[in-house]
Amino acid sequence: MEEAVEGCVALLRTATGADWRGPDWEKATAGRLEWSCRYTAEHIAGDLIAYAGQLAGRAQNAYFPFDITFDDGTDNSGVLEVIWTTGALLAAAIRTTPREVRAFHPYPFRSANREGFAAMGTAEVLLHTHDIAEGLGLTYQPDPELAEFVLTRIFPQVRPGASPWLTLLWATGRGDLPGRDPVTDWRWHNNLVHDTDRLTLQGITPASATDLIGGGDGGFEWIEGGPYTGTREAATFLLKAYQSGVHRPEFGVFTLVRREDGRAVGGLGFHGVPDEEGRVEVGYDLAAGARGQGYATEALRALSAWALARDDVRTVFATIERDNLASQAVVTRAGFRKVSEDEVEGEFAYELRRPE
Repeated sequence: MEEAVEGCVALLRTATGADWRGPDWEKATAGRLEWSCRYTAEHIAGDLIAYAGQLAGRAQNAYFPFDITFDDGTDNSGVLEVIWTTGALLAAAIRTTPREVRAFHPYPFRSANREGFAAMGTAEVLLHTHDIAEGLGLTYQPDPELAEFVLTRIFPQVRPGASPWLTLLWATGRGDLPGRDPVTDWRWHNNLVHDTDRLTLQGITPASATDLIGGGDGGFEWIEGGPYTGTREAATFLLKAYQSGVHRPEFGVFTLVRREDGRAVGGLGFHGVPDEEGRVEVGYDLAAGARGQGYATEALRALSAWALARDDVRTVFATIERDNLASQAVVTRAGFRKVSEDEVEGEFAYELRRPE
């Protein structure tokens, strides 16, 4: 976040002052936008302060009703000072906001955590600096790691490419990529979170999945013994889907986080998107210290109810080894019924259907 702001201000500062002989910021159009370069720069500052306000104020239902205005006579150098300052305010809000806090953002799931706001703020700075640079005739090439940070957190539906920066430009309708159709309509995706009485089911991003696969914690604080093997394996499948461009985050993997202390206790997720018959498979695991307390049943009930309320899901099913009595008890308590048995593989199939 701070690196993105620093790069923005450093570049645009070269287009200010008495020595600047390039286009007028007020008259030049910012890239493919309909805005002037001046208005786009002011927009960057407005977004940064708005995001900082959402996090700091813990907004839950809407944007806080305030906006940023500039004093009469503020020149372009002054606008850059405001971008620098609002960027510092957002960075401070991100650093001081607890991980479990979520604040309102309208698309697509009505909230974001601090990492989501960091990614959104970085995206606003990168993309609109690009727009302004195009309008002013400047060359802008940010660190590709910044673009990758954005893509792996709020663009999980976008297949990664050889260049993260060019991929981000394509994904936001600002450029072309060989073999991909032009983008004319786009939105970013913060992670989906489902709430239960004792848990939050927090969608795992491609960035979190990558860390889990590498032996990390995925950005979560786990109880002892977590994350368990199944969660890491599920992260592998999620990342493969992301790299193939077929990942749908709402049918991804969720970390089960206790409300009482913000610690992760297990994982739960889908094995893919629903098939043509509306069937979708689910799997789960818990760290040893969280077993026997009903967490898996509670989470499975919530996720299954959410899935079956959708038009594209008719059946949620689970495949469980014959000897795994604990897991069989979980699905039974969640309302699933046994529908088949594979003698060769030694597995039972359980399913929960949408009421007719």
